[in-house]
Amino acid sequence: MIFKTVVMLGIYFLPIIFLSLGLFDQTWQLFACYVVSGFGMAGIGMGIMHDAIHGTYSQNPKINKLLGYTLNLVGANATVWRIQHNVLHHSYTNIPEGDDDINAPFFLRFSPHAPKNKMHEFQHWYTWIFYGLSTVSWVTSKDFIRFDRYYKMGLFKGENVYRNTVLKIIAWKLVYYSFILGLPIAFSPFGVGSILLAFLLLHFITGLSISLVFQTAHIMPEVSFPQANENGIVEGERMLHQLATTSNYSENSPLFSWMIGGLNYQVEHHLFPDICHVHYRNIAPIVKATAAEFNIPYYTKKTFFDALKAHAKMLYQLGRLEMQPVKA
Repeated sequence: MIFKTVVMLGIYFLPIIFLSLGLFDQTWQLFACYVVSGFGMAGIGMGIMHDAIHGTYSQNPKINKLLGYTLNLVGANATVWRIQHNVLHHSYTNIPEGDDDINAPFFLRFSPHAPKNKMHEFQHWYTWIFYGLSTVSWVTSKDFIRFDRYYKMGLFKGENVYRNTVLKIIAWKLVYYSFILGLPIAFSPFGVGSILLAFLLLHFITGLSISLVFQTAHIMPEVSFPQANENGIVEGERMLHQLATTSNYSENSPLFSWMIGGLNYQVEHHLFPDICHVHYRNIAPIVKATAAEFNIPYYTKKTFFDALKAHAKMLYQLGRLEMQPVKA
């Protein structure tokens, strides 16, 4: 974890620092730096902050809290994401309205229980573009929108918590934009337009990478999309729920697994979110054997490409399936 942290932080920070020091003066070098930094940003999200915010990077809570702030350094907000991911996504995986990972805007449909419109028939073509743009909204508006909603849901409490949290989100975003845009604009030889275009490319790479890794774990043809009853209760045992709603992929690629923070073992992560991802590879055979012993589904795809094909198939199916009613 320490080695990965040094590598990913270096891949993210160093290209922008080199640009700001004026070490590059050719346009292709500008874009290359932002591309490399984009992969570093994705690596921080998948391999550092994810474990830290789950409290599994270290046995020391202070280290977890400190490294959780790496999410703030790449433009998002750790406080808001903890609610979105740890509380809602892990508690209500693939459940309509409960899991914010499938609560999509009107032009995307990630659940058979979501309203359907004509646009969805083409979503298997255009969804990939919005995946690439997802982190642009994240570093601009999404944190504020979600915090406001979570506050109204009662997930944030305390005197002055609304004002203080909003001010902290703004402050962290100013730090992010000062680094990712301010320094290159002020000190590199490149024009503002070129830098902004390179910045968008960085986010397209980051957004596409993160979205593909996470979405191929849950929006798949085999997995379930459970429904809450009219009282908001979902029947069933937690671990069985996670096995039914989650899928692995590319389990035989240690390098790929290292690069994406072990998130190809999403089954193990959802069963044991309090275990560091470096152990998933060793846990997986035990989970798989136990699932087979009790005749419980254990979904996995041989390669990441197989998972992407299945995900695209699911987007196609969701674009044509009529809305399934929520059970009373």
